[in-house]
Amino acid sequence: MTLLVIQALNGVQLGLLLFLIAAGLTLVFGVMDFINLAHGVQYMLGAYLAVAAASVTGSFFLGVILAVLVAGGVGLVLEWAVFRHLYGRDHLDQVLATFGIILFLNEAVRVIWGSAPLQLAMPAVLSGSFPIMPGLHYPIYRVALIVVGLLVAAGLAAVIQGTRTGMRIRAGASNPLMIASLGVDIGRLFRQVFGVGAMLAGFAGALAAPLLSVEPGMGDNLLILAFVVIVIGGIGSIRGAFVAAILVGLVDTLGRGLVTDAAGLLLHGTAAARVGPALASMLIYLVMAAVLAVRPAGLFPAVPA
Repeated sequence: MTLLVIQALNGVQLGLLLFLIAAGLTLVFGVMDFINLAHGVQYMLGAYLAVAAASVTGSFFLGVILAVLVAGGVGLVLEWAVFRHLYGRDHLDQVLATFGIILFLNEAVRVIWGSAPLQLAMPAVLSGSFPIMPGLHYPIYRVALIVVGLLVAAGLAAVIQGTRTGMRIRAGASNPLMIASLGVDIGRLFRQVFGVGAMLAGFAGALAAPLLSVEPGMGDNLLILAFVVIVIGGIGSIRGAFVAAILVGLVDTLGRGLVTDAAGLLLHGTAAARVGPALASMLIYLVMAAVLAVRPAGLFPAVPA
């Protein structure tokens, strides 16, 4: 039971990190019909910028704030220099251009910071662990990450549901041509969406830096999971991204332990060690296939099917 609770908490934590990445990605795709494969490098940049800013300022928290601001600025620069020229173009053009940005930025961080993995020191106030039930201690930083992720999700939902800008974003996800014909500055709306998405992805990278190795290409695998999240949740839907991110996080984390243990009951030795992780890595894609079979537009599509 202790292991199950720990894995569940880890799954929620992973899900909230995925939500921070997928929220901006689903808005960009839903509002702008733009496939941005370079969204994962914003996560990587957030981690690298947090390491650099924390080393200069000597403060973890100030480093995270600076990393988020700079990551948002980089996203706006990319939107102005590259992405805005691809609006209305074929999706293949968008995929090729943004893949080129992935290659460029991955090599750029190698040139600036090198290929060796870096680590961001965890702040002393959030180090250590505390008991959450008899016999179970859980790291304070991971709990803080869960709380911050929930607060950001609640704040983003409030903005999307309760502000004029959020209304325009929701309308853009449903019918971008209509809001453009009503006189809304669609270019400005696009820049706002890109900026917010870049900041959220950078924030996720900065939060993950004390837990993971900061290295080139660290956002590639999470980008794949983020696309799974927006497909399951529904393109353009913040609520769908949140629910799907938690679902994917739990399935991925719990599945790796449970499926490997189940394989050990049926197989022996090295066969179980090989089959278990392989089947566990397939679980989230099986979940995605099952959801799409029942609800092709996702769980909570921006435009109801």
